[in-house]
Amino acid sequence: MSELPFAATTPVSVSRVGLRARDAEGLAAYYRQVVGLQELSRADGAITLGAADRPLLVIEPDAAAKPDDPRSAGLFHTAFLLPSRADLGRWINHAIANKIAIEGASDHLVSEALYLTDLEGNGIEIYADRRPQDWKWNGDKIAMATERLNIASVVADVPAGDVGWQGAPENSIVGHVHLRVGRPEEAEAWWNQEFGFDTVAKYGGQAVFLSSGGYHHHIGANAWQSSGAGRRDSARSGLAWVEMRSDNIASETTREDPWGTVIRTVPGKA
Repeated sequence: MSELPFAATTPVSVSRVGLRARDAEGLAAYYRQVVGLQELSRADGAITLGAADRPLLVIEPDAAAKPDDPRSAGLFHTAFLLPSRADLGRWINHAIANKIAIEGASDHLVSEALYLTDLEGNGIEIYADRRPQDWKWNGDKIAMATERLNIASVVADVPAGDVGWQGAPENSIVGHVHLRVGRPEEAEAWWNQEFGFDTVAKYGGQAVFLSSGGYHHHIGANAWQSSGAGRRDSARSGLAWVEMRSDNIASETTREDPWGTVIRTVPGKA
């Protein structure tokens, strides 16, 4: 059995993401078939999906919701972290066999990732981390880049005779969440103050990456499409909430970032 990824072992990490869906059944089917999540439970119309017995995604139905606006504050992508590079290779083979539309494939130095968009416009990243001991740091800032992914090399990590993709394996997690914000520097200050996150990388004034415990990033925040955006319109589909897990609290808390994005925090170990 694979180990729990480093991203989940830090003092604070991402636990789950909630999406508000115009077609909850259709969206849940997409995450089952494409991402490989399993349906774990249903309550009050909400569908909880995850890997093994770990809940990762909650889809909340709202048939009357307006479509998400990509220029507004909200979700850039939910990043599903697979436990190993071979798992990523299995998923790539699954995507090829099922003609799943991929919008990007990148080597970020710290990780290898593929990008797609679900049926309601929510971004998705499927990725595997390189070993933390192989990441390059310059003081308190981490070296990340966006280079072409060597897909053949990733697929070559799948052993000969392997049974292939069987859905998201045990110990798959939401490694990070990337948000659309109006001003990255305001997001940076908020996550620094509210969660004690470290700023580990910046892309000019357009994006910031923040983390707990030396991870490459648990939260990304960019204004590539959403510069100057104000508070989120709660009548739109898309991101409903992000849930963080923290070693440092005794009871659940809920707060909002400067754009009205709901950030929950739950106590406990990963």
